[in-house]
Amino acid sequence: MVTDTPSEPLRVTAWVRGEVQGVGFRWWTRAQALELGLVGWARNTQDGGVEIVAEGLVQDCEELVRRAESGATPGRVDSVVAQWSASKGLEGFFER
Repeated sequence: MVTDTPSEPLRVTAWVRGEVQGVGFRWWTRAQALELGLVGWARNTQDGGVEIVAEGLVQDCEELVRRAESGATPGRVDSVVAQWSASKGLEGFFER
């Protein structure tokens, strides 16, 4: 558990490595995030990965990270590194 208050919104920033560009991974991430009620974005990084920033309830952010690690994504995910921080009050979820 990341916080003692599970109903408090948090932000997760996750860096995804693998074959995740040009395979629909960002669109997949957006669909998963919207299903979970999260806000934020997913964008390609210059090193060939994808950066995901999502805000919402802890359990929903954790679930998004689990789904990214699951192997049931477009492309191939080799690793996901997540960093937790305070929510900044984002709105909507965008694929950049």
